Amino acid sequence: MTDSIFIPLRECAVEIGEAVKTHRGRGFSGLRETQYHLDLAADEVALRILGGAGFRVVSEESGTSGDGEFTVVVDPIDGSTNCDHGVPFFATSLAVMRDDELVAGLVMNQATGTVFEAEKGGGATRDGAIIHPSGQSEVGKSIMSFSGLPSRHLGWAQMRSLGAASLEICLVADGSLDVYAVAQQSTLNPWDYLAGLLVVREAGAVSSDYRGEELETSASQLRRPVFCATQQLLDFMLSAGTI
Repeated sequence: MTDSIFIPLRECAVEIGEAVKTHRGRGFSGLRETQYHLDLAADEVALRILGGAGFRVVSEESGTSGDGEFTVVVDPIDGSTNCDHGVPFFATSLAVMRDDELVAGLVMNQATGTVFEAEKGGGATRDGAIIHPSGQSEVGKSIMSFSGLPSRHLGWAQMRSLGAASLEICLVADGSLDVYAVAQQSTLNPWDYLAGLLVVREAGAVSSDYRGEELETSASQLRRPVFCATQQLLDFMLSAGTI
């Protein structure tokens, strides 16, 4: 399955990176709130390449299209505001589902070209090298990143808010961050977290949802996920409740 799945995913991510270069800095498209011109350009590439490869596509920008055995859940540009404003932290996120099963994921950091990949049962990689989480279990030594602004300090060593969920999740997988979570009832859509979710699982990190809901879903259902290097940190984050 690896070649037939990942070749079009890689092609899609690379071509999206080229497409958005000419649209950065143009601002909002005017077609939908918070949608940028670069989002439309990236989505056009995703639909053309993934649809042409025989995938059903569920995209943040254009909804559901096509038909096929596999569905790719796509965030063409995760971190669109970063991208449009020249902040070098934005990504393309591609998660492959077979029915309701998450089977493959790719996240490309479009600012650096770094690629995270995972196949169910096959481990996780960054630019082809196997990755693992940090192993950090102490809150007071942890570097945490959030979607939304935490309402209180949880005792972390340092805190970040970087603006691209899929990449921040992958940074938990490779040990750069110890925790990525949502704060103050912030939520994520499946296209924000699914590809990163598989990378985290295959790398050996752990994840859950604050409300106990299933994360592995291709439907447009908001979730409150948390991703941690170790079970000890996950237990702490879940016990902390609303942050």
